[in-house]
Amino acid sequence: MLKGMTRFFDRLVQRYLPDPFLFATLLTLVVYGMGIVLTDSGPVQMMRHWGEGFWGLLEFAMQMVLVLVTGYVLASSRAFQTGLAAMARLARTPPQAILLVTVVSAVASWINWGFGLVIGALFARQIARVVADVDYRLLIASAYSGFLLWHGGLAGSVPLTIATEGHFAAEQIGIVPTSETIFSGFNLFISISLLIVLPLLNRLMMNTYDHPYRIDAKLLQDESAVAKEESETGQTPADRLENSRLISLAIGGLGMWFIVTTLIENRFELNLNLVNLLFLSLGILFHQTPRHFLNSVREAVKNAGGIIIQFPLYAGIMGMMVSSGLAEQMSLWFVSISNAFTYPLFAFISAGIVNFFVPSGGGQWAVQAPVMLPAGLELGVDAAKTAMAVAWGDAWTNMIQPFWALPALAIAGLRARDIMGFCIVTLFVSGIIIACGLLLL
Repeated sequence: MLKGMTRFFDRLVQRYLPDPFLFATLLTLVVYGMGIVLTDSGPVQMMRHWGEGFWGLLEFAMQMVLVLVTGYVLASSRAFQTGLAAMARLARTPPQAILLVTVVSAVASWINWGFGLVIGALFARQIARVVADVDYRLLIASAYSGFLLWHGGLAGSVPLTIATEGHFAAEQIGIVPTSETIFSGFNLFISISLLIVLPLLNRLMMNTYDHPYRIDAKLLQDESAVAKEESETGQTPADRLENSRLISLAIGGLGMWFIVTTLIENRFELNLNLVNLLFLSLGILFHQTPRHFLNSVREAVKNAGGIIIQFPLYAGIMGMMVSSGLAEQMSLWFVSISNAFTYPLFAFISAGIVNFFVPSGGGQWAVQAPVMLPAGLELGVDAAKTAMAVAWGDAWTNMIQPFWALPALAIAGLRARDIMGFCIVTLFVSGIIIACGLLLL
């Protein structure tokens, strides 16, 4: 039955899911029309909401480009490839490959979402070189499925926001410690259950087809001359600088020094900027010379086009959703059909729907918190439970939202439709687990 479901959804997305850019374009038009029909905003106002929000994700878009570029650069270095290859050799068969990549991705995502998103895809590529007969599409989908755990983990933006002094909802709910959110019983149940179930689920989706999708290992080799030594040193001062190991050691070491001291000062709290600086510094150090490093960067930026062009579209969608009040209306509708028992479930589902249009954990919380928190408190639902229901809803529908898959797909060299059939199955199974954790504990 599971294989039949997987085949059905895979064929469905292969036939009807457009390229992520067209998906974002169509989503823009859908939200534009919904805003006109369901809110007081007219065509001109919706156009202004779109245009004014268009550049709202520039900082985040640059961070995601750096996630992709620095992750690729680090992965193309000899030292990193040697380390990943050693880990990849732990998997000797396709089932072991699927199980291992899911666990590594899930644990890494629970620690930090940016780290997990890149490491999962890089590790999957490396495993595909070692276990040549594994289904490559399922392998990348398995790596992406681990991303589900991010918002219940150490870098979850919602639990960290409400644990920070002076957050925007502090007057309503005060400071909510992570012991009541990330380390609460219901959240640990969800995280641990997903960590156990996801690898097994991905394993069960193996052999969906008689002829699994395999990729030539040669296509996974880096085409640049990044890891090759220069045949002769440069004769000009400029050439000698480009091949200077001392310069790479100095700037890479400076970055690592800053990271270590910052982590110690902040009690080892890792954020996206530190992850990017870590990848960048290690990439510079592992490539040993500026010339090798820059050769790798030139290869890496070729894969960043999707992020650069699509993130402004999602920022425009977010602008329309927030400024027109459409996101608030969606939240209010779910509140209106809830009671004290069902409220966490409906908060979770509403967040999953809003996530399609506002694919940013922090941004979505800013939109939904003013509606969800007062309604939850009025029904007698703990604020921590409401917050984590929204957080898990945000993470849940990432499985079928191409926005977050872009870096992983660029690293893997696949299209969104190649993995989304598997991800839909993951969505249904994980939704049951998360709902049980929110309702029963």
